[in-house]
Amino acid sequence: MGNADRRRGTLRVFLGAAPGVGKTYAMLDEAQRRHERGVDVVAGLVETHGREQTAAQLAGLEVLPRRMIAYRGTSFGELDVDAVLARRPEVALIDELAHTNVPGSRNAKRWQDVEEVLEAGIDVVTTVNIQHLESLNDVVESITGVHQQETVPDEVVRRADQIELVDMSPEALRRRLAHGNVYRLDKVDAALTHYFRPGNLTALRELALLWTADRVDDALARYREEHEIAELWPARERLVVAVSGGPETETLVRRGVRIASRPAGGELLVLHVSRGDGLAGAGPEALARHRTFTESLGGTWHNVVGDDVAAAILDFARAMNATQVLLGATRRRGPLGRLAPGAVPRVIRGAGDIDVLVVTHERAGGGRPVRARRPGLSVRRVATAWALAVAGPVLLGLVLRQAQAAATSLPTVLMLFLALTVGVAIVGGVGPALCAAVLSGLLSNYLFVPPVGTLTITQPQNAVAITVLIAVAVAVSAVVDLAARRSVQAVRARGEADTLASASAAVLRGTDAVPAMLTSLREAFSVDGVTLLTRADETSAWAPAHSAGLAAPDPSEADVTFVPVHPTLAVTLRGRPLSAEDLRVVAAVGVHAAAALERDALQAQAKAARLERERTATRTALLAAVSHDLRTPLAAIKAGVTALTSSGDMLPPADRDALLDDLTTSTDRLQALIDNLLDMSRLDAGAVTVARTPVALDEVVLTALAPLDDERLTIDVPEDLPLVRADAGLLERAVANLVENALRYTSAPVRVVAGALPGSVVLRVVDQGPGVPDEDKPAMFTAFQRLGDNPRGHGLGLGLAVARGFVEANGGTLDAEDTPGGGLTMVVTLPLEAG
Repeated sequence: MGNADRRRGTLRVFLGAAPGVGKTYAMLDEAQRRHERGVDVVAGLVETHGREQTAAQLAGLEVLPRRMIAYRGTSFGELDVDAVLARRPEVALIDELAHTNVPGSRNAKRWQDVEEVLEAGIDVVTTVNIQHLESLNDVVESITGVHQQETVPDEVVRRADQIELVDMSPEALRRRLAHGNVYRLDKVDAALTHYFRPGNLTALRELALLWTADRVDDALARYREEHEIAELWPARERLVVAVSGGPETETLVRRGVRIASRPAGGELLVLHVSRGDGLAGAGPEALARHRTFTESLGGTWHNVVGDDVAAAILDFARAMNATQVLLGATRRRGPLGRLAPGAVPRVIRGAGDIDVLVVTHERAGGGRPVRARRPGLSVRRVATAWALAVAGPVLLGLVLRQAQAAATSLPTVLMLFLALTVGVAIVGGVGPALCAAVLSGLLSNYLFVPPVGTLTITQPQNAVAITVLIAVAVAVSAVVDLAARRSVQAVRARGEADTLASASAAVLRGTDAVPAMLTSLREAFSVDGVTLLTRADETSAWAPAHSAGLAAPDPSEADVTFVPVHPTLAVTLRGRPLSAEDLRVVAAVGVHAAAALERDALQAQAKAARLERERTATRTALLAAVSHDLRTPLAAIKAGVTALTSSGDMLPPADRDALLDDLTTSTDRLQALIDNLLDMSRLDAGAVTVARTPVALDEVVLTALAPLDDERLTIDVPEDLPLVRADAGLLERAVANLVENALRYTSAPVRVVAGALPGSVVLRVVDQGPGVPDEDKPAMFTAFQRLGDNPRGHGLGLGLAVARGFVEANGGTLDAEDTPGGGLTMVVTLPLEAG
């Protein structure tokens, strides 16, 4: 059989969301299953990276020897493509698809080796990580700060016959790493601090899931195309509820929720179609209210633009792979409802395999069609147009009459009158243009059609020409007028959209949202000031809450426009009067402002409640601590002073020295307890004064740990670390508390190490003690918490709480992690000095 007739091998890719998730293990597990079924499987090249569990999966499989290549005095083992082709197994295992081969290899990249094996008709099972895909290389670098040197073109992986995602939660992967199942223990700390941070792993996982989901959709679409399947393949029930934004919207959404919730996993999509010309439609405040209502019921809100409502609904439904469309019965009544029943019949006719549900409601047949309000031109522009319509034809006729020569024909005269009529339409719309068209027809007849000076027309062709002039002038004027009005509408719609978008962005930003919205309104409408008024109830007086520009707290002032939003909130604008369309936009922004105020109020209440709970817990714990921990050193001090006072002269020198040592120790303990209590009270009251300056972390650590004379302590903080922005005094107290806590709870060595990351410096206090379960880690940082009140040593349980408070006051974070091999690691992350 020739090469042209040879079957190309199939490619199966195990795609890893991150290094260490187990893609090679999964590949070998698949190989073992095939081997047990009698398939000829050969390991062309498998990288175990010294992992015992992965290496054990090779048992029973034939492993081809690697091709050794010498490069720069070192020998490297690469895939022996010739050996694979000569062996011709049914399936070849070739690990790490994105690998770059050593110079002197058969191909520059391993994926090129795989392509050659596939062309030989051999099936290949391979692995690759998501960060090695070419299209995601820059994205991964921006997330992790690590540039991937080895990449593979997306198309190579996309062409695979099977792609299987190998995934693992960030927490589980970090545990694997901490237990030494991925890297050697001496590399674990650096890996956890840099590449394997929870945020990095979460982002890589999301990239892998999204990329794989896109490939699944591509595969489904390709399958339907190959098999010429035109009908929808709904993977689950999707219901599209088409709404007009009118008062019946909530009824339709509720009905849709009930229908969509019947099958498991049903999805509700609420669709509003806006006219492409920006005319008739529900107000933005109504749409915002309906959107909030939809999302509160678990649906999603969608807005599309289209002149043909029925076509827009069907296009959206097919694009979303919907199975049902729900429509409300028309609100039109009487003959108009029969002659123009709306979009419902056309949606039904064009639905095809999509089910259409028509739901009645309280407004069905009881409304009136919404008429588009045509935006008017300015008074000056219309007056100018009427002047041109009356005087223009007369002047043009006189000029042509004076300049008339034998060469001047009636068609030329009619074309000039037509041009004048179009110009009038551009300036003032169809009304003045109609007047100009009729007057032009009469003047052309009177001045240029024999018999001249009369309105009599003796030749039929002249009558037809003048009639065509008037008809064409009217038609062209109507089109020009419509285009001019649409231009005005587009400008207005764009302004409204920009204003509403600015208001929405202010709400999303969260900080100073209401002032930003008011400033946006003031700039959009060029008024002197905008004020948001609030009141407790409908009988109370209005009071200004926020303002931009000149305040307008009194709605009764002559130059103030009052726009009520709801009974307890209104917007006032000082300056020029606004049109009805402008007031509608102001009301919509007011709805956003009301939502922002409500959110701010709820956040303030939640913060106050949380602070009160924390203060109550602190006071309760403080009373318990004072009753025990403070009394102990006080009792020792009192006993020592009493003994020295009553019989100090009679005590042997050794006993007297022992009592003095006890007094000193107890005093130091009491001083430390009081210092921590004072620090905690300052943090609780928000009275910590922070003076953040550029500081060297190595100097801070050495100063903080100088009083600790403990041979178990090892410090590895490089002097060339970037400067951090912190309060040196507070940071010293935090580091001292962390190290003292580690020394207190373990007899093993304690290491203090630090390293730099993009934008921050990380300090780690590593101990090999008993460790803390994951569920207890958050409680360690709670004041007066000693994890069961059974500590080794003494203390109020304030050290870690004070340390976290001081670190956060410096703009950093303090977290607890497991130490590889057992123990606890405190991780301090501090921002770098800008610049």
